[in-house]
Amino acid sequence: MERFFRVCSRGGYVTMAVLSVAVAAVSYRFVPQGVMQAMEHMAHHLDGNALALYAHIGVAPLALAVMPFQFWTGFRLRRPAVHRWLGRVYVAAIFVSGVAGLQLAFHTTAGSFAGTGFGLLAVVWVATTATGLVLAIRRDFVRHKAWMLRSAALTFAAVTLRVYLGIAMAYDADFETAYSLIAWACWVPNALAAEVYLRFFRPGRGRFGAGVAIAN
Repeated sequence: MERFFRVCSRGGYVTMAVLSVAVAAVSYRFVPQGVMQAMEHMAHHLDGNALALYAHIGVAPLALAVMPFQFWTGFRLRRPAVHRWLGRVYVAAIFVSGVAGLQLAFHTTAGSFAGTGFGLLAVVWVATTATGLVLAIRRDFVRHKAWMLRSAALTFAAVTLRVYLGIAMAYDADFETAYSLIAWACWVPNALAAEVYLRFFRPGRGRFGAGVAIAN
């Protein structure tokens, strides 16, 4: 049973890492294509809210690309200095893109339900990351890792959002309705999954925790 959970943990990490780096790279398609073509549903922010838009779409992918490396145990142990510097990049990217995302949420044309969902995501994203940063400064690394896992689950919302949008488009769902629901669905299940992992599957915690790690 322990081996089963270890294999699942490693497989989940590899999947998360590949998807995160891939989506981060694809997110920069607005550079050659322009926002109007690459992100039509966000193009309305160009009129009067362009700074927040570019701060969000230009910086958030950095956090997504860096995030998997922070949970690679072998890399963290062999290159602790690099881990710390990447952590600084991750935190700074979230602070910038999170504040910008909150600004965008207030001005979205997708409606108040979607705006509230994205706005809460921005607030919780910054808050969990800030908590993890404070714990690292205090050298409380056990709790630091737990809070950064919560932060990572919210960072991964960039991936789940695109997955759900793809599914909605494949089934020819009404975009406005689907987008409003996805504004919540892209991050709430992720946050709950992180809590389940921390409660039951983290090493030394709960019924299934012994021997399970995020990545080696």
